[in-house]
Amino acid sequence: MFRFHEVKAGVLRVPNLTIPAKAITCIIGESGSGKTTLLRLLNLLDSPEEGEIWFDGVSLNEVNPVEWRRKAVMVPQTPVMFKGTVEDNLQIGRFLAGQPSANREQLMESLYLFHLDKELSQAADNLSGGEKQRLALARAVLMNPEVLLLDEPTSALDEATSDTLMQRLTAHSRRNGIMLVMITHSRIIADTYADYIIEVKHGIPQINGGFIHE
Repeated sequence: MFRFHEVKAGVLRVPNLTIPAKAITCIIGESGSGKTTLLRLLNLLDSPEEGEIWFDGVSLNEVNPVEWRRKAVMVPQTPVMFKGTVEDNLQIGRFLAGQPSANREQLMESLYLFHLDKELSQAADNLSGGEKQRLALARAVLMNPEVLLLDEPTSALDEATSDTLMQRLTAHSRRNGIMLVMITHSRIIADTYADYIIEVKHGIPQINGGFIHE
């Protein structure tokens, strides 16, 4: 689990906050409230101006950022795409994490998980914005992270595709014990799929309710 103590970073002020382990946590709040800063702090892309954040009792100040990002994988709202095919983009995450290449079954399962009906040999440049977003999510999951940090993973999707993706993603996370922390603009998604909801108001995040799923 993550624990914040007297953290300040830009507009964000976090006196105390615990994000539970192996759970689905959604972050909601108005634009500019500090949601993305909160996620970037968890990925060590930003550092607190004051205070400290711990993960399972270890201060994030003490961990190697590169090693940490192999364990806590973040997918931004506008993900990075690499030159080459769909398969190239799936495999590169495991390569950068020092993991062996995924086999065909693992690759196809990752595409299915994110409702992406594409050939592995297809050029990634030819995908739509929503398809690229889902390909980046599949790449992250293939890295077998302990923590998955997602910024608006359904922002480019229609309602039906968004619902299918969330059903599969949350089921996969629970089945594999992945701690999923995601920003969403949709209160419906948060209420439907989250075990815990963090609402950020005026730069201060608070867990304001929980929906504990069996």
